[in-house]
Amino acid sequence: MSPPCRRVAGAWISLRRRRNDYHAPRPVAWQIGRFARGALRLGSTPPCRRPALKPFLAALIATAAIAATPATAALPVGATAPDFATQASLAGKPFPFRLSQALKKGPVVLYFYPAAFTSGCTVEAHEFAEATDDFNRLGATVIGVSADKIETLNKFSVSECRNKFAVASATPKVIADYDVKLPVVAKSNRTSFVIAPDGKIIYAYSALSPAGHVSGTMNAVKAWEAAHPKR
Repeated sequence: MSPPCRRVAGAWISLRRRRNDYHAPRPVAWQIGRFARGALRLGSTPPCRRPALKPFLAALIATAAIAATPATAALPVGATAPDFATQASLAGKPFPFRLSQALKKGPVVLYFYPAAFTSGCTVEAHEFAEATDDFNRLGATVIGVSADKIETLNKFSVSECRNKFAVASATPKVIADYDVKLPVVAKSNRTSFVIAPDGKIIYAYSALSPAGHVSGTMNAVKAWEAAHPKR
């Protein structure tokens, strides 16, 4: 490992040790800032060594940012879900998606996740894929949203979403409007919403772990369906 890489790895290990220390830890935001400041000192690294370092550094900062995600929902229950239009992919085929159009068919399960093909997001996609038929029977549409490019989502929608539900590309504005941005990186946290046909949020849940997102949204959809029986 080159000296610059050893310096970054050392800063990361130091940050992890501080977080795991049994003494009262520093705030996570402070720890990330300390790590980032140390990483920025690598600006003096010889240019020939910088390209190999960038992917490693980006991955470390993204991981630290996800670890700092608060376990609270973004937009609260009762708020109006911001409408948006973007490109989505289902079974590897891109198509235009607009939230207001999807809501005309029934409730929408809108779940934000940090990045396609990462471990937690892959597990979450598998779980939503297994539950998609049940959501559809209840009249609900499932749509995953991340900051990934549509080319990445074309692949993710096939291999991990298993052609069951669509995943859409979120612009920075969409992520900001739903208040789900991760610190440091331009990605969303892991937040699941259930939006009623009138555009009101009836369920919101944020947690780093993918566990609980499918069951929570399913229970919310069932509760809404029971309160709005079809005539």
